Amino acid sequence: MTDPTDTRDTGPRVGTPLWGFLAGITVIGFTALVVAMLRLDAAGLVGLARTPLFWMLAVLVILGELRPVMVSSATTVGGTYPSTMFTFAVLLHFGLPVAVLMQAVAVAMNGVVTRKSWHRVMFNIAQSTLALTAAAVVLGLFRIVPSPALPWVPGGGDLLAITLAGVAYFATRATLVSGAVALHERRSITRVLKVTAGPQSLVYAGLLGLAPLVVVVMNHSPGLVPLFVAPLAAVYFTATLSMRRDHQALHDELTGLPNRKMLIVSTEEALAEARQDERVGLFLLDLDRFKEVNDTMGHPVGDRLLQMVAHRLTHSVRPGDVVARLGGDEFAVLLPSIRDTHAAREVAARLRAALTEPVRLEGMTFDVDGSVGIALYPDHAPDFELLLQRADVAMYLAKEGRTGVELYQPDKDRNSPERLNLLGDLRRAIDNRELRLHYQPKVSLSSGAVQGVEALLRWRHPVHGPIAPSEFVPLAEQTYLMRQLTAYVIESALEQVARWWHTGQRVQISVNISARDLLDSALPEQLELGLAQYGLPPAAIQLEVTERILTGDQAYTQETIKALATLGVPLALDDFGTGYSSLIRLQRLAVSEVKIDASFVRRIAESEDDARIVRSIVDLVRSLGLRSVAEGVESDDVAMRLAEMGCDVGQGWLFGEPMPAAEATIWLQDHSEASPEVEFGYRPEVSRTA
Repeated sequence: MTDPTDTRDTGPRVGTPLWGFLAGITVIGFTALVVAMLRLDAAGLVGLARTPLFWMLAVLVILGELRPVMVSSATTVGGTYPSTMFTFAVLLHFGLPVAVLMQAVAVAMNGVVTRKSWHRVMFNIAQSTLALTAAAVVLGLFRIVPSPALPWVPGGGDLLAITLAGVAYFATRATLVSGAVALHERRSITRVLKVTAGPQSLVYAGLLGLAPLVVVVMNHSPGLVPLFVAPLAAVYFTATLSMRRDHQALHDELTGLPNRKMLIVSTEEALAEARQDERVGLFLLDLDRFKEVNDTMGHPVGDRLLQMVAHRLTHSVRPGDVVARLGGDEFAVLLPSIRDTHAAREVAARLRAALTEPVRLEGMTFDVDGSVGIALYPDHAPDFELLLQRADVAMYLAKEGRTGVELYQPDKDRNSPERLNLLGDLRRAIDNRELRLHYQPKVSLSSGAVQGVEALLRWRHPVHGPIAPSEFVPLAEQTYLMRQLTAYVIESALEQVARWWHTGQRVQISVNISARDLLDSALPEQLELGLAQYGLPPAAIQLEVTERILTGDQAYTQETIKALATLGVPLALDDFGTGYSSLIRLQRLAVSEVKIDASFVRRIAESEDDARIVRSIVDLVRSLGLRSVAEGVESDDVAMRLAEMGCDVGQGWLFGEPMPAAEATIWLQDHSEASPEVEFGYRPEVSRTA
């Protein structure tokens, strides 16, 4: 049984509406062709065939059928063949049988040259025959019935008959072709006619309008007929230049795929045509580890890989579906009609299957894969922008969970209307530099010396007041704003630590980064440029990442982690202990510091279970030659227990709360020479075990 959700272009399937339409028109058209041939005056045709004019017209019709005049880069609009002018002239001068015979031969030769499938050739012969028949019927109503024996030459009083015959010819061809396109691409015929009729009617008016003049020249000076090629060539090249500009504006230069602008237009058309029992699907897809190919083989090879990916994607979807390139290694696929979520997942799986076929370039084989996010109309969003944003959320979930394909899930998206407003406010806050960093000290539990500070982001909204990072950071993380937010934080942190270093306070600053940041290959370059700008060594800044990121998504983040290690920027593993089952993998991670989650630290004085967990983490971290940091230290008792366990550094309100830059500077100055006993209420030099 044929899969109804199959996205491959395998031609019309028997029993489908498209197959029925093509078969019906083909039968009717060939019946009209046979009837016309039976009416052909054989003696008159033989006589006509002996004249140079007949063969001149035949050559012009055949050549005019080889390449259409394109008036738009949209595939729906298609092109208009210059042969129309000469075929219509033959109809006016020699009658229907000669015209359909020449047209059928020309269409068949076009099919051979361009390697069209047999069913398309037969349909084109049928629809052109029916269009010529419709025009001949209109002429017959005016008692104009030309033949090779009695050629007809129009005069000034025949303008109405010629005009109506031309309208009948154009209306028949436009309706039949648009009907086939509508069924082929699963669109309404009204919409297809609306898109195609306007641009093509102008070209048809010009070609059909010249046909009577061709007849007049044929009658008086047949040798001048080839001169009509000149205006045709002018029309052809003008239309080609116009189409090229149109194509450049709406298509990606590298792959030839539609760009974002054309994707918006196509999506809006699909939403306007969507039926109540169907959905519109928008997929967002990007390649995994594409940067490795660029870095290893160079950008030309990377460009060829993108072209191959574009080719695979376009050959993995149905006619009428749109594959677009949004930039870089990110693609979008629009399904104007999809049955349900199950069918959408099947299409996404087929797209990924097409990508995972090994690619052979420059003598090397590359394994390509991608992550696909799916959003459906009207289930998930009412318009293009929201569909794209929610497909992006789903794609990020697919990448983060390493599932490959994810459907948008509202419960995993924090982008409610209120949150979307907040996201807009956050974007303005970043642009206006309204966000501030506060700094919390990290202190040695053995000596009391300051070991560094952690930069914590703060935002005071002009209307809503202070907004916790737990509200706006996850929101930004699901959008491309996260890159801008991280860049802002790193720049602010480097600027502040540079002030401290250049005034003698050699303190290390720690900055939290998200999972999305580690998926951004531009992060190491940003840090390298920032350190060079402020004249700082790599050790002046430390990046803190959560245990879940490094242990769950190593296949995706390893490239960035290696680049950071090469640069010399240290990494810290934050919130450690919440993923306790992954301890065995710690030794493989390029980190220099492990931060024990505050949820364990706060309870070590009361809970022996938590104390055992913290002690085991401290022992493991020490055995690996790493530094342990306890978060959430709020009492002398907890600090002493940690020191006894051998924990290296403490961070929490016992030592200092997060402070603005000015207060943190004063704190650092006051504590650079302070006695540990005075500051922290315990004697670290005697409480720490040997």
